[in-house]
Amino acid sequence: MDNTLDTQAMRRALHKSPNYFRQGFGHGEEAESTMRSQYHSNLIQTIRDHNYVYSEGDVTIYLAKSFGFCWGVERAVAMAYETRTQFPKERIWITNEIIHNPSVNAKLKEMEVQFIPVDSSGTKDFSGVAQGDVVILPAFGASVQETQLLDSLGSKIVDTTCPWVSKVWNRVEKHKKADFTSIVHGKYNHEETIATSSYAKRYLVVLNIQEAEYVANYILNGGSRQEFLGKFSKATSPDFDPDLDLERIGVANQTTMLKGETEAIGKLFEKTMMQKYGVENLNQHFLAFNTICDATQERQDAMFEIVEEELDLMIVIGGYNSSNTTHLQEIAIERNLSSYHIDDVHRILSAEVIEHKPLGKAITQSSNWLPSGKIKVGVTSGASTPDRVVEDVINRIFALKN
Repeated sequence: MDNTLDTQAMRRALHKSPNYFRQGFGHGEEAESTMRSQYHSNLIQTIRDHNYVYSEGDVTIYLAKSFGFCWGVERAVAMAYETRTQFPKERIWITNEIIHNPSVNAKLKEMEVQFIPVDSSGTKDFSGVAQGDVVILPAFGASVQETQLLDSLGSKIVDTTCPWVSKVWNRVEKHKKADFTSIVHGKYNHEETIATSSYAKRYLVVLNIQEAEYVANYILNGGSRQEFLGKFSKATSPDFDPDLDLERIGVANQTTMLKGETEAIGKLFEKTMMQKYGVENLNQHFLAFNTICDATQERQDAMFEIVEEELDLMIVIGGYNSSNTTHLQEIAIERNLSSYHIDDVHRILSAEVIEHKPLGKAITQSSNWLPSGKIKVGVTSGASTPDRVVEDVINRIFALKN
């Protein structure tokens, strides 16, 4: 990326363009009606009305008090639906999945929204996009390079980027303006982190507290530059120099990461820079932050609450590439609670066999997943999962047990 590019000026110019849209088109009522018919669940509302605990036969469901669609996701899906209504005859593309949920993306395909193809190396192919085509940017956002390309092609851009993601970009812009390196807590190949990194002058992406501790140790004690660059070969800006670029750092995060870990990483680097440069010089070497998404935090807090119940198993529902969903699963695993991450009801093959994705592993099948007798089942879902999908899973469990 061109580090001399004024990305704030680029965004301001884009926002003034007649081909750029980041609000609805006045078809909100129609979009809401479609979403209600597609995704609303009477059963989920009933469980909410019973203070999130509901029994049928031998099964008692404990539903997390915060789960499923967040405001940013609802907004993105509604805007995508409105786009089809606003542009009934134009070709419509989306640069990635609108959100990480298979049923929602399948619905968009039914509406003849095309997805930008991705080759085996992970590179997107925009060659099919013609002038005047409509291109939707998903809730995770899009990189500076993609946005510039689409603007240059004369596309109509519908930007559904979550405002919480934009907040992180603004944080990274402040790092760049002060000539600080952005350390991003996230997954280097996740669409949101790719977009966030594209706004930085210099960046380093750390996946977890262990990687952050490695970086902190390098800041304090030095080490093998070659080993460092090898370890983070896919997670740094071009020509990154750990001996120079870690003298002034600011921390940001992918909004869907585990809240507690993000906070721990921030405190670790604050302490590290105090040790290295002295408390009195901290502000010249470290920029504080607060870019944790409220919805992500609420869902994680609700998960911490539900795992305190004496549950027999935990069902976590959401797309397998959904970061916020996998972090909910982590919380169950930390409590040594039997948990199964599924993306929809079809993964429940029978009372004996379930197809699921263990954390960090390939999809597999497990037997004897559903205990006999009376059981307590915890249920939660990621921010991209419609209530109707959660209802289908609960009804399937009811049917198998009763």
